[in-house]
Amino acid sequence: MGDVQGLMSLKHAEITVGQTLAWPVYNQDGDMLSEAGLHIDSQQQLDHLLEVGYCSADFLWDSIPAKLSDPLTPATATVSAAASTLSATAEPALATPPPNLPGNPPKQEELNKESVIELDSVRWHVGEVFFLQTQDNVGTRYTVRLIGYAKNKSLMLTAPMMDGRAALIREGQGFIVRAFPGKKAYAFTSSLIKYVYSPFPYLHLAYPREVRATTIRQAARATVKIIASVTVGNPEQTAAATLGDLSMGGTSGIIKRQLGRKGDTGTVKFRVNAAGSDEYLSLNVILRSVAPTENGLEFRHGFEFVDLSPQARLILSAFVHQTLAEMD
Repeated sequence: MGDVQGLMSLKHAEITVGQTLAWPVYNQDGDMLSEAGLHIDSQQQLDHLLEVGYCSADFLWDSIPAKLSDPLTPATATVSAAASTLSATAEPALATPPPNLPGNPPKQEELNKESVIELDSVRWHVGEVFFLQTQDNVGTRYTVRLIGYAKNKSLMLTAPMMDGRAALIREGQGFIVRAFPGKKAYAFTSSLIKYVYSPFPYLHLAYPREVRATTIRQAARATVKIIASVTVGNPEQTAAATLGDLSMGGTSGIIKRQLGRKGDTGTVKFRVNAAGSDEYLSLNVILRSVAPTENGLEFRHGFEFVDLSPQARLILSAFVHQTLAEMD
């Protein structure tokens, strides 16, 4: 039997007919239904998998495996030299590289296809969520945010927090760094150049020259900041949430407390301005994920939209594409 707590519904994995699954499939009790390598031949088979199938919650995390045996990129070989140029009280220079461009949805054959690109071509924005995994202990993971960067010198990230306090990390610690903005997942190796404590704690990571990129989603996510009302569970629980991203498939939001459990159904209600008109949306959702935020004091909830009405889909599509266009 698998780890039931570490499973998530296949409805969250965006699989399609013709795809070969690179990971095993389980039922809700954690019993394996199929080993890795299952080929989805028909819509009927896919519908059945989406109804009863679960996969490891690490599927998305490991969608681009930055190999632990890989050496750090050339830029990280000069950590000691770069560290000497950074003052412990240096202020991070904010950077605002343009976000991911909207564009057409990727074709099925492009999903999970890996490429190696230069960091300069990756269009992250300040506030982007990064996930750090230590190279000497793959079970240790931190959630941080991008503050800025000094080209060819360092990436500046918020310090990871544990129980409301900055985590202790030694300089020179190697990391696998991942991010999942828009339609792509990114991964690269780096190491800690300097841990700065004043005027607030933040990290300088060695600037990598190359990044592995994999297309993992067919729908782009627009970065937003929308106050919403969320109701989930049985009995129902309601709370205010701040939505941080929005796509045609779902949204994620920060809530002060954990609301409901994975698999709970409910509604997310919020207002948007689409094509110059204020619209009120009340969307049916399934709670797909719950995890503490980087400060450990709040919880990030991931919701999948289900049974959208044609009107709601039209409004949502207009707003998402409008937001992506404005971000360009």
